[in-house]
Amino acid sequence: MDSLSNKLGNANTIDEVINQLDQIISMSNQTKSKLGYFASLYRMVTIKVKEGILADQFEDGARMESLDVNFANFYLKALKKYLNGDACSLSWQLAFRQAEGRKSILLQNLLLGINAHINLDLGVAAAMVCRNTDISSLYNDFMNINRILASLVDEVRDDMDRISPWIGFLDRVDPKASKAIINFSLEKSRNYAWDFAKKLAGAKEAEWEGLIKLHDNEVASIGNMVAQPSGWMLKTGLWAIRLRESKNIERNLDLLNHNRFETATTDAFQL
Repeated sequence: MDSLSNKLGNANTIDEVINQLDQIISMSNQTKSKLGYFASLYRMVTIKVKEGILADQFEDGARMESLDVNFANFYLKALKKYLNGDACSLSWQLAFRQAEGRKSILLQNLLLGINAHINLDLGVAAAMVCRNTDISSLYNDFMNINRILASLVDEVRDDMDRISPWIGFLDRVDPKASKAIINFSLEKSRNYAWDFAKKLAGAKEAEWEGLIKLHDNEVASIGNMVAQPSGWMLKTGLWAIRLRESKNIERNLDLLNHNRFETATTDAFQL
């Protein structure tokens, strides 16, 4: 992915974001890298948000595109740094390293990306977009994304079931397994991100770097619970799921992108 890394980040439009995600997915296909899993998920989200903007589902479509592009650039730049061997946030570093390891299952890979991107990046992006305005004016559009994401839940779960046929085994091993793995839902993550956005908006910009660093440490701690959950029953369940999960990355990426040039899908994880 060396040549790709130089092209990532600094997108100016949603279409440019989608193009860069396409490149990540294509390169992941060629190199058989699980880094393409989150890129596939994120591409689905981005297309759905674009459709929402075109359908006037947001109060301020131009502002939403600005938020979406700024938000995406955090992920794209983090991946660029990681691929170039440069330091990125602790939350993204954890997500990328786990994706390149053998032990994590698909669900963990996706959730670690979601954790870094929503719990860390989204609040910063929202505060940046509303730097010179009252951030409360963004609230309705910020939360409206949840409705869009919820419409995609069944489709993503169907893809996951095909790639990881024993994923449902978790709840048989431990009824609280899902919560033990992620301890946050999509809705809670958005609320968490919104609270951080308000915190940044109310602070002096000179304080942002320190606040973001502290928040990154907190988000990375959440990620560590996803990457290495405690409890022998849960660990046993994850081991069993991993045994049955498809190791064919090309096939898995194809499944995650089965509607790649027609529609979109996103994170189904209101667990």
